[in-house]
Amino acid sequence: MLSFNDRAPANDPPEPRPETRLRSLRPADLDAVLEIERGFNAPWTREMFLQELANTEMSCQLVAEFGGVLRGYILWWYVADEVHIVNVAVHTGFRRRGVARQLLAAVFAAAAERGMTIATLEVRFHNAGAITLYESLGFRKVAIRKAYYADNGEDAVVMLKALQASN
Repeated sequence: MLSFNDRAPANDPPEPRPETRLRSLRPADLDAVLEIERGFNAPWTREMFLQELANTEMSCQLVAEFGGVLRGYILWWYVADEVHIVNVAVHTGFRRRGVARQLLAAVFAAAAERGMTIATLEVRFHNAGAITLYESLGFRKVAIRKAYYADNGEDAVVMLKALQASN
């Protein structure tokens, strides 16, 4: 298997990439989701995810699988005419491969279908990689929430994206 720094000989075909499959989050997925959460400063607990799964009126969730293995997830809420991205996370070994972008695109499509006009999220002030991703998807910075994150008091950047409802 090739590492990112190795190059395949020009005459060898590239290795096949496993297909990404998006589907709804299930309680049976929580061990894999919690494994992804271990890569963060303030990981969510099993109880927090179970609460989201139980909140069927407002909360929605998707996971991304590669070859049948869960590698990312996204949680969002529908509030009035807004879709609020609650959490998006990708396993550390699969970041910067378009997983978060694909999950977010699926949420935008679902939100537009429901007539939502705005997408919002909060992101840690120092998370430059995530901010760059969100800006590339059309989000713009609209506010700062001072000392938003309880684990270290870091500020949050509030970001907003206008959506076009599907007709």
